[in-house]
Amino acid sequence: MLDKLQIVKQRFDEVSDLIIQPDIISDQKRYVELTREYKDLRILMDKRNAYIELTNNLKEAEEVIADGSDPEMVEMAKTQYDEAKEGIPKLEEEIKVLLIPKDPEDAKNAVVELRAGTGGDEASIFAGDLFRMYTKYCESKGWSVSTVDFSEGTNGGFKEIQFEVTGDDVYGTLKFEAGVHRVQRVPQTETQGRVHTSAATVMVFPEAEEFDVEIDPKDVRIDYFCSSGPGGQSVNTTYSAVRLTHEPTGLVAQCQDQKSQHKNKEKAFKVLRSRLYDLELAKKQEEDAAKRGSMVSSGDRSAKIRTYNYPQGRVTDHRIGLTLYDLQNIVNGDIQKIIDELQLAENTEKLKASDDVI
Repeated sequence: MLDKLQIVKQRFDEVSDLIIQPDIISDQKRYVELTREYKDLRILMDKRNAYIELTNNLKEAEEVIADGSDPEMVEMAKTQYDEAKEGIPKLEEEIKVLLIPKDPEDAKNAVVELRAGTGGDEASIFAGDLFRMYTKYCESKGWSVSTVDFSEGTNGGFKEIQFEVTGDDVYGTLKFEAGVHRVQRVPQTETQGRVHTSAATVMVFPEAEEFDVEIDPKDVRIDYFCSSGPGGQSVNTTYSAVRLTHEPTGLVAQCQDQKSQHKNKEKAFKVLRSRLYDLELAKKQEEDAAKRGSMVSSGDRSAKIRTYNYPQGRVTDHRIGLTLYDLQNIVNGDIQKIIDELQLAENTEKLKASDDVI
């Protein structure tokens, strides 16, 4: 383990030197990549220091116990020995996970899109519930949520809504939410008390930087229109809302959340870049998932990933067979335990695939 950590230390020293070089600072893409790598390596360096301390403690304790001349020192050494013996395997497991090559996308911010699926008004209401769940979860993580565009449902919720999430390791966390979410409950509009099944689709894109995707302005048609409020009413008379159409791919991005046309255009371009970037990423994810046989993060947007069953108060994630009878807290934003299990499953797959490296 120490040999592997020594290689990491050499890279850490190298990156520490690179990020203060003027030519690196002037190259925005390279600088961002290296500062992210520095942050990840810094965590490993802290673990390395803790590991060295524990192995040294173990060695010292063994020497004192073997000597045996001072009974009081032997008792202290036994405690030190037990702590080190217990701590080293745990730390080794943590280091193994940290040594798994990181997906460079994971550190990025994210654009999330929710769309009501089958189920009419109830699907729109459910999409609204999911938006509330994610908003509360993001708040608990200290992340910032900013709405980009939305279309309200006739009885509440949203036919679709897009929002940006900014913070640390946002995409690496929220990517597990991509797929079809189902809800089983008695809708507000149901008079007979029957349980209905409705669905909403969650899409999560890594937010692309300008240097990740170059868009030729000639390929983009820009339309301006009045932003609208509930029921299709025009909420202002200026053409502040912006719709972008990327003609080579047919991808559309629009924003009407800001009062400023310029800000809406900026946000719409950000979403368009992220959509184009995601097209390439989805191909890569499918290839990687096929290699690993992964069900956790396959990029398959049509896969039914989770069911929220209100009559039984349970939430089931079908990818890993996890069922939790804690629906109320989960829909109120407490989804960390599900994400932790999904990350663990993915890391286990990656560990198996990279045993020869680790």
